[in-house]
Order: sequence, then structure tokens, then C-alpha cells
Amino acid sequence: MTPSRHNILGTVRGTGERFVVNPLSRNADLLTADEAADLEAGRPDAAGLFAARGYLVDPADEERRYRQAYLDFLDDRESDEVQVFFVPWYVCNFGCTYCYQAAYPGAKGFPTDEVLDAFFAWVDERFAGQRRYVTLFGGEPLLSGVAAHRWVEAFLDRATARGIDVAVVTNGYLLKEYLPALQRAKVREVQVTLDGPREVHDRRRPLASGGGTFDEVVAGIDAALEAGLSVNLRAVVDRENLEDLPALARFAIERGWTRNPGFKTQLGRNYELHHCHAGPGVLYSRLELYEALFDLTRRHPEFLEFHKPAWSIAKFIFENDEVPAPLFDSCPGCKTEWALDATGRIYSCTATVGKEGEALGTFWPTVTLDDAAVADWEDRDVLAIEACRDCPVRLACGGGCASVAKNRTGTLQAPDCRPIRELLELGFAAYPVAAPVEE
Repeated sequence: MTPSRHNILGTVRGTGERFVVNPLSRNADLLTADEAADLEAGRPDAAGLFAARGYLVDPADEERRYRQAYLDFLDDRESDEVQVFFVPWYVCNFGCTYCYQAAYPGAKGFPTDEVLDAFFAWVDERFAGQRRYVTLFGGEPLLSGVAAHRWVEAFLDRATARGIDVAVVTNGYLLKEYLPALQRAKVREVQVTLDGPREVHDRRRPLASGGGTFDEVVAGIDAALEAGLSVNLRAVVDRENLEDLPALARFAIERGWTRNPGFKTQLGRNYELHHCHAGPGVLYSRLELYEALFDLTRRHPEFLEFHKPAWSIAKFIFENDEVPAPLFDSCPGCKTEWALDATGRIYSCTATVGKEGEALGTFWPTVTLDDAAVADWEDRDVLAIEACRDCPVRLACGGGCASVAKNRTGTLQAPDCRPIRELLELGFAAYPVAAPVEE
């Protein structure tokens, strides 16, 4: 028996306790220092739990289980729901300080009925028999004016006629006035961004013409929740606003949002995608952000009522009392995610949509697809990426974001590494996750 190639060993932040997580056997335990030393040396424990829980293994048997888990992962993904984004225009009524789409071309009118019909025809044909939903993306999809309203209503009507759920990613400024149309559709959720309390948000996300946006966004969230829509509140975080998140949390709590079952939150790390207006000095690395969040939750525990950071899979283990299934691929591009825009072009995901040179084909005026380019996206996983094949954290990382990897290295078949062990060290200190292994 030898230590599993998938053991992730670390020390719970601020304690002497060690832990082991094995994404293949789907077990996690706290260990004493002596137990961790025995496991690292390949010595069995007296109770035999190391072997029973997949921490000590027969290598040939583990390889068989690894291959079967991979086949199970592929089967599950084949039956998974597909999300198809549609960008009707890249124009936006905001002038956010960190917008990565600022250099993209502006709108040249509204998409025609022909383009809209071609989009839904492509979705119908490409994903026939599969579960799918569509998401309005931008730019900002909810703009002012009669023509914009009519176009959004036409999009929603076509989705509703097909029984397709819709999600909307919006800055929330005009959300309130779009509610009558949204309530007539099968809207799964509305994602709205709020970067902090009024002064902070208005500084980071003003109108393109100048002026604050906080009050209108808050009014839109209030109205959407009151109307029974689900709201996914997102905050884009960097060094300029992290310390303001507790104030945002208290605002949401006092507003009653966190008590609404239709309300959830996410944090988006501001990072260099293609380009962004925020200087690199304000950006966190992934680990730096989660270390800062760990410190913040220690000083402001009420923040956890508003948002519970994932810290890799620590939050999942805490909430579900189990380790998630092995993650052989964390990139949904060309698998469970696609993104199309009003020019008729097809892209892999929201990170590439609209970027010059990233189109994979067209859905209008003719249907074309670069099968070789699509296959490069489809084939990318921890078995295909050479740097991932022997990495002990690969089944919790999944290889990271393909677009980020390509931007850095020029190839999709490269890793966007996640600091899994370090994130778990933070998460296991934040959330009680497992009992110690007993001798």
C-alpha cells in the first residue's frame, strides 16, 4: 500500500491540526501531526482507516478507479444542462473603471428578427433533446428606449414559446422598468452587480455620462425580489473595495435581502482578462483575495451571513458533509457553455465572446463551425493537459480557466493553476468540516 496520488495534505490555518482530502475517494479528515506523518510515510494506521478511506491504496486499483471516475464524469457532463449566452450588443450605459469590454465595438443598431430567429434555430438544432437555458449578456442588455424594450421582449417571447428558461446578466440600473416583461417569461435568475455601499459603488460603476447608479440598482433589486424573481448579487472585488464589503453586507442584511430565499451572492475577482482599466496594482491573485477574505471574516463575522466564500471545496464539504465528485475539467467552454453575439459569431464562453480572433464559427447568415478549434476546447481536461497529469490537486482544480491559460501561454492545453491546498487551509479554519481520524 502506498499513499494515494490524490491525497491533499495541509495544516488548518492558525491551528496545529493537519487535514487530508482525497477527491478521488471523496473523503476528508482532520489528522494529528503524528497521523499526518504516518500517512505521508505510507505507514498504515492502527484502525485501518487510511486504507478504508482511500488514503493508502494499491496503485493499480487506484488507477482503475481513476479511469472509471473519469468515464462517470464524461457521462454526467453529457447529460448536464447547457447554458447559451447571447450578446445583443457590447454597448453599455455604465463607465465601470475595470471594464474588460471597453475596447469592443459598440452597437450598430438592434439585432434583426432574422438574427434572433437564427440564434434560437441554432440552439434548437445544436442542443436538441438536451436540457438548456439562455442568458442575456452584454455589454448591458437592459438599455433605455422603446426599441430596446421591444427587442428584449422579442427575445423573451421566443424563449418562452420554446419553454426555455432565461437568465439575465445586468448592471441593474433599468431592472425595475424591465420587470413587467421579465415576469412574463421563465426567468431563472437576474444577476446584478453591486460593488459596495453607495460612495464606493458609484465611484467604480458610474453612468457612462457621469453620475451615480447605486440608488437605481438597489431599487431594482428590491423590486425584483418583491416580484418573486431570484437575484444573484455579484460584487467585483479588488484592493480598492474589499474593506467595504462588510458595509455592503450590513446593508443587504438590514434591507432584508439575505432573508429572502430568492437572494444569493457571489464575489468576482477583478483580474486581467484581455485588458482592464484597473491598474495591476489593485488586483489580487486568487490566493491573495481569499487570504484577505479570511482576515475580513475574522474581523467581521457578520459578513458570512451575506456571503460564504468557497475556499476551493471547503464550503461544499461544510454544507454537504461530503467531498464533491472528482473535477476532471473546470472549464465549461464548448461543453456546457457557449456564447453567441448579434454579429452572427459563435464563441466558446463569456471570457472569449467578442474578442477578435476567438470566434469558432457562425450561426448567421450561414451556419459554420471550426470543428478542429471546437475539439481543442472539448478535449481540454486534466488528462489532456500534460502539466496536470501528475498534480495531486488536479481533481479539485480541474485545470482552471482555458481562456486565461491561453492568454498566458498561447495554448488551451495549459493549466490555469489554483492554489487548492492553501485555499483548503483557509477554508477548513473558517468552516468545521471533519472529525479527526481515530486510531
